[in-house]
Order: sequence, then structure tokens, then C-alpha cells
Amino acid sequence: MPAAVPKLPDDQLDALAAAYAGATAAKRRHVFIGGILLVLAVVLAAWSSEVSITKFSENVWRFPAYFAGTIPSISLATFSADVAEWLWGIKRWLRLLGDTILITYLGTLAGAIGGFVLCFLASANLVRSPAIVFVTRRTLEFCRTVPEIVFALIFVLAFGLGPLPGVLAIALHTTGALGKLFAEVVENIDNKPVEGVIASGGNWFQVVRFAALPQVLSNFVSYALLRFEINVRGAAVMGFVGAGGIGQDLIEAVRKFYYTDVSAILMLIVITVMVIDLVTERVRHRLIGMESDR
Repeated sequence: MPAAVPKLPDDQLDALAAAYAGATAAKRRHVFIGGILLVLAVVLAAWSSEVSITKFSENVWRFPAYFAGTIPSISLATFSADVAEWLWGIKRWLRLLGDTILITYLGTLAGAIGGFVLCFLASANLVRSPAIVFVTRRTLEFCRTVPEIVFALIFVLAFGLGPLPGVLAIALHTTGALGKLFAEVVENIDNKPVEGVIASGGNWFQVVRFAALPQVLSNFVSYALLRFEINVRGAAVMGFVGAGGIGQDLIEAVRKFYYTDVSAILMLIVITVMVIDLVTERVRHRLIGMESDR
């Protein structure tokens, strides 16, 4: 025979049902109040930003129309000639795209080294001095808070047009971004190896080398590869202010309304970012897999 299901007294059931109904009603009130606050925040932001729904609805067609204008006219009868005309500057654009990748590589490498050096000083579990941790963290915040294009503008004024301002701008911003990520990884390590190195008489550098670094190295490389992918896009934009790379030709094509040149350059940038994304994704997944297998 099946076991009898115990039943609570009616007064207890009523109390539990009332408590459940009260909790459900309170959750609904919170969701309703949160929705109202969200709508008010959106309305206030639109009002302070002088967003005009009328102007938006009247001119929204211009956005797809611009991209439609960048599509080249290619027919099957003259396919090769049309493609050749569309990609007339392919040699120059590929060279500039190569410059962009090199700018990104050097900037990311320098930024990764800077973030690697500073992340250990920003980790409270390795540095006992609150002043050092505070100053290092504020330095990293400054580096990643200032946009790359602002750094690029400053360095263009200081060093002139060319790739150098782009490299320096990416390096500074990457130092702040990777330094923050690296420090968070370091602060989540297992402290037992740290205690073991300290107990055996090791100094701070030996703690970093033998206790912290083996636990975080693969994550460091993974984050650096991810940042390299992000910086490729950033380097293309920084060309707008004369910091080298393919962005200079892109902004020139936009300003002079060379529609087909815009689409050709954008296509090259998108393909490059996609290839880099696929390659770095495979490397990152392999590194993370190696870390999880340990």
C-alpha cells in the first residue's frame, strides 16, 4: 500500500499560503516600481539629451540609405571588371591594414607587459601596504578610463602623425584594462602556495614567481589575446585622428562621400577581425582547457 501523505493542519496551511501570497505580491510590487523607475530614467535621459522622436522618425531612413549607397554595382556580365573597380585600392588598403595590425600588436604587447607588472602591486592578497595597492589601482583606473582616441589625439600633438601615437595610446589603455583583469585573477588564487613560499623564507618576488604566476599565467595569456582582438577595432578608429593605419583612408572616404571605398575598406576590416577572432578564440579555449585539466 502507498504510504499516506502527511497533511498539515488547516491553520498552518493558511499561514503558509498567506506568506507565499505576501511574498509574491511584494515581488510584483518591486518589479512594477522598478519598471516605473526605468521608464522615468529613459524619459529623463531623452529629455536631457534633447532627443526628438519627430526628427528621428523623419531621418531614420538616411541610415540604411547610406549603407545601401555603399554597395557597389556588380553584374555577372562584367563581374571581374566591377570587382576590380570596387577594390581598386586593394594593395594600398592591405598595406594600411597590415600597419593597423602591427600597431595593435605592439600596443597590446606593451600594454600586456605594463598590466603584468602592475597587477601584482594592485593585488591586496600579495601586497600588505594599502597605500601601494591604492595608488596602483588608481593608476590603472586612469589608464583605462581615458578613451584610446583621446590618448591618440594627445600623442599626435606631441609626436606628430603616424603609427607611434596609435601604439602609445593602445599601450596605455591596454595597461589599465589588462592590469585590472590580471589583478582580479591574482586576487582569486589559492593562498596555500603563497603561504608555503613565505613559510620557507621566500621574498615577495619569489612568492610572485613560484606561488602566484603558475596559477594565473594561462588566464593572463587568454585575456591578452582577447584584448588584442578588441584593439584591432580600436586601432582602426584611431586612424581617424591621424594615428596611422587604415582608419585614415576610411575617414577620408567617408568625408569625401566615396561610398564604394567605404564598403571595401569596411569589408577588409570586418574580415580581418573575424579571422583574428576565430584564431584567438581557439587559442583561448585551448589555454582555458589546459588550465582546467590541471
